Amino acid sequence: MTPAAYVHLDLEAVRHNLAQVKRYAPNNKIMAVIKANAYGHGIVRIAQALEQADGFAVARVDEGVKLRNAGFSQPITVLQGFVCLDELRLLLHHDLQAVIHSPLQIGLLEQQDGGSTLGVWLKLDTGMNRLGFKEADFNAAYRQLLNCPAVRQPVNLITHFANADDLLDDKTRRQIDVFNAATQGYPGQRSIANSAGIIGWPNVVSDWVRPGLMLYGCSPFAGKTGADFGLKPVMSLHSRLISVKNLHAGEYVGYSGTWQCPTDTRMGVVSIGYGDGYHRHMQCGAPVLVNGKRVPLIGRVSMDMITVDLNSQPDAKPGDPVTLWGPDLPIEELARYADTIPYTLLCGITQRVQIVEQA
Repeated sequence: MTPAAYVHLDLEAVRHNLAQVKRYAPNNKIMAVIKANAYGHGIVRIAQALEQADGFAVARVDEGVKLRNAGFSQPITVLQGFVCLDELRLLLHHDLQAVIHSPLQIGLLEQQDGGSTLGVWLKLDTGMNRLGFKEADFNAAYRQLLNCPAVRQPVNLITHFANADDLLDDKTRRQIDVFNAATQGYPGQRSIANSAGIIGWPNVVSDWVRPGLMLYGCSPFAGKTGADFGLKPVMSLHSRLISVKNLHAGEYVGYSGTWQCPTDTRMGVVSIGYGDGYHRHMQCGAPVLVNGKRVPLIGRVSMDMITVDLNSQPDAKPGDPVTLWGPDLPIEELARYADTIPYTLLCGITQRVQIVEQA
C-alpha cells in the first residue's frame, strides 16, 4: 500500500554531496551544518551518513547534546553559543564548542572557577549585522578570552556571509577583507564559508568550511538547482491520488473558489497539504508529478489535500503515485512557486509524514 504522504531520504546522496564539498574545498576541514533537525532530514540519521565529516555545527545546545548522547565524538560547534550558566555547563559537560558573540557570554566564562575548558569560536560581525562583535570591539573581546582560564586555547575565529549567494554583490569581498584584516596575526582556526561561499567564492581562505544546504542536494543560488553543481537531492516528497472527478467549465475549486475551470476539467485530489509541510502559499500552476508526468496545481492548498488538473492524464486513478518534489522535480523550482526558499520547504515537513530511508 502506498502511504498517504511520505518522505524518501536517499542517504547515499548525502555521502555523495559530502564528497562534492571536498572537491570544492579540498584543503579545508568540513564542519557539516545539521541544525534544525538537519534541515528537516533527521539530525541523527544525517550525522551517521556524514561520519566522514570533520565536525558538525548545530544552532542550539540541545541539538549538540542530542548528538553526544547518540555517540558522536566529532567536534560539535553550537552556532548560537549560550546565554546562561546552565547552557554553559552543558557545553562543558558534553565537550561542545561555542560561538562567542556577546559580552554576556564572556562574563559567564569569567565566572567559571577552573575545571573543564571550553573550545570557542570568536565571531566577528563583518556585515551580517546579526551576531558577533564589531571590529572596534573585536580585539578587546579576543584579549578577554585569551586571558580566561575557562577558555581552551587557541581561540578560533569565525564570521558569516550575508550575500554570498549573489555573485555580483561585492559585499562578500568586503566581508572577507574585513575578516582577514581583523584577524591577521591571530593564532587559531578560521571559518568563513557557507554553501554559497564554498561554491561561489573558491578563493576564500579558511581552515574550516561550513556546508549546509548543499549537503542536502540543493543550490544556494537563485535560478540554479543542486544538479548544476553536481549535487543530488536527499529528500523527495510523495503521496497518492485519493479521488478523481469531472468538473464542468465555469465550476470553482477549493476554498474561496480561487480557481475556476476554464474548460471541462478532470480533477485529481492528492492526499497532502500544509498539515504535512506542503507550503500553503504554493501558487496555482505549480508542477506536481502524477505517474511521473507533470500536471499543474489548481485551487488553494488545504491542510490535508491539494487538487491538480488531470486533463493531460485521462487514465490517472485513485491510488496512483504522486511526487511533490524530488530528483525529477527540483525543490528549488517548487520554492519559486511558493515565493520562498528551499530551506523553508525542507524544514517544514511535519511529524505525521512517514519517513522512508534508503541507505
